[in-house]
Amino acid sequence: MTTFKLSSLAQAVALCAGAVLFAGGATAADKGDKGAYDQAKASAKAAYDSANKACDSLKDNAKDICVAEAKAKRTRADENAEAAYKNTPKAREHAIHEIAEADYKVAKERCDDKSGNEKDVCVKEAKAAMTRAQADAKAAQKGTEAKMDASKDKRDAEYNVAAEKCDAMSGDAKDSCVKTAKAKYGK
Repeated sequence: MTTFKLSSLAQAVALCAGAVLFAGGATAADKGDKGAYDQAKASAKAAYDSANKACDSLKDNAKDICVAEAKAKRTRADENAEAAYKNTPKAREHAIHEIAEADYKVAKERCDDKSGNEKDVCVKEAKAAMTRAQADAKAAQKGTEAKMDASKDKRDAEYNVAAEKCDAMSGDAKDSCVKTAKAKYGK
């Protein structure tokens, strides 16, 4: 087995590149598999239909909770499939928002079994949980965008250094140097 020793700069570049890929810097090529997406949506619908049918035997608020839970499970599956398919920070944020809203509806239905102040507190807690999840999703998306912007700024700065080094050359050597720098830094 061969081992490689990378310089500190190479390690930093590799780490930044990995972070950008992991953070979801999406291009058209990064989109998910349409077949897997369609399968996940169909599976979510089938699971929902089955779960919703099971709710038919229940009555009153128990039925309402059951239906809300079935809808929440479908929303979770649909939104996760769409976020995976689109593979963008915005799609992931949207999924979290929709899932949090569906979970809120379930929690709110559960609160209907309570009364008075206990019910009011229950609803406020459910609303607070949804708001927290949505705020965290928004912050995560902003953080991902900031990391992607920082990575681009770093690449641009490194390209400018490489291009400046090429300016000391002339002729074919300069052309080759510029071509290499553009390829390396995605210009």
